Amino acid sequence: MRIRESFRKTALKTAFGYIEKDPEKNMLKLLDWVDKLAGDGPDSFEPQRKAFRHVLENPDNNMYKLIMDIFQTVDNDVLKTVFENFFLNANITGWPKQEEMRKKYGCNIPWAILLDPTSACNLHCTGCWAAEYGNKLNLRLEEIDSIIQQGKDLGVYMYIYTGGEPMVRKKDLIALCEKHPDCYFLAFTNATLIDEAFADEMLRVKNFMPAISLEGFEQATDGRRGSGVYQKALGAMAVLREKKLPFGISACYTSQNLDSISSPEFIGQLTQWGAKFIWYFHYMPVGNDAAPDLLPSPEQRAAMYHRVREIRSSQPVFAMDFQNDGEYVGGCIAGGRRYLHINANGDVDPCVFIHYSDSNIREKTLLECLQGPIFMAYHDGQPFDENHLRPCPMLENPHLLREMVHRTGAHSTDLQSPESVDHLCDKCASYAQLWSPQADKLWNGGTHKGNGGQNGCVDYSPCEMDGNAS
Repeated sequence: MRIRESFRKTALKTAFGYIEKDPEKNMLKLLDWVDKLAGDGPDSFEPQRKAFRHVLENPDNNMYKLIMDIFQTVDNDVLKTVFENFFLNANITGWPKQEEMRKKYGCNIPWAILLDPTSACNLHCTGCWAAEYGNKLNLRLEEIDSIIQQGKDLGVYMYIYTGGEPMVRKKDLIALCEKHPDCYFLAFTNATLIDEAFADEMLRVKNFMPAISLEGFEQATDGRRGSGVYQKALGAMAVLREKKLPFGISACYTSQNLDSISSPEFIGQLTQWGAKFIWYFHYMPVGNDAAPDLLPSPEQRAAMYHRVREIRSSQPVFAMDFQNDGEYVGGCIAGGRRYLHINANGDVDPCVFIHYSDSNIREKTLLECLQGPIFMAYHDGQPFDENHLRPCPMLENPHLLREMVHRTGAHSTDLQSPESVDHLCDKCASYAQLWSPQADKLWNGGTHKGNGGQNGCVDYSPCEMDGNAS
């Protein structure tokens, strides 16, 4: 197995070398190599390969334009690292190993691990649960290093930093990139601490990418994050663009800003900024002081469902919706099924939005945490709904989260103001009931071309990338 994977990686790396000379001419040749080496087994990523081929055979579509833009605007050596670490290590090599470990240990093995290096932040954004942890919690550099090494032993090569503000620890983040040059790292960040010196470090290590959090345009962003934050984020993007470093945008949609952050004007602007993707997140009423009135209405969420698919099919930027794209990944991906979350206190949560745990990484190995009661409850219960537009055991199926937490004895990991699972689920009950008819309407009328989460990569269908989305 290892010899075969090593051969596949070496051959693909060699083939990738031809692309940079003439991407438009050689991209299909690379895909021919990928097809030959991938085979047709369960670990072959066949739906994804077909989607890429469909794009590359249609130069007029928006995703083709995005791919060519990436080759023109991203540093060649950085692009090679993205190809090797993300596409090869995290998927072609990592996925089969993860599958092997899932069968061996009888539990979920994640595709990606989310980490909070620190609870500290240089901002105090309205409604941010991370801000409520205070600023004194940190995972030590040695602890993060150990988590990554344990993850790699299970086949995990993708690591995502949340917080707090990860850039508070940017020296350590670069050190981890150096220590693990075979992994790929992404950080959700407000971008105010990204300067030219840090961009030079990113250019040097090549395996780190920021996802810059915005609430929309200047008024909305500064209204939540503080005066001047928007302009600082624009300055960071200018530096990244100048250094030919890839980045994306992260946006949380609420009942108040949903129209703005999905508008043609905003999408057009972020493509001008040079963003390669936008990752949308549905507002979650997490925390004792959370405001349920910020939850989108069923009509708003349905509109967002259609709008994201429209963006994917027409704009040269890749749009993802964490809550509304459940059909492409087989429902809920938390609980280690595709990812888990470790906070700055070491608590291992099933989800970055659901702060209940029975394990701490300082007391157990990563594998022991995955085999713990709350994670096994996720493993045994997924999918939580056959309609994958109701994927979450909290937001759309709160009775299930309530039962799992009570049954397993998991406790709140919110160290500032612990919230009972009953308090949280009570806030979601009305939303779940109201969303259910809309979810059924969308699900019953959809085409559902996703592969149910067969592989680590999301399987967005070709029709959504060339203007033929339903």
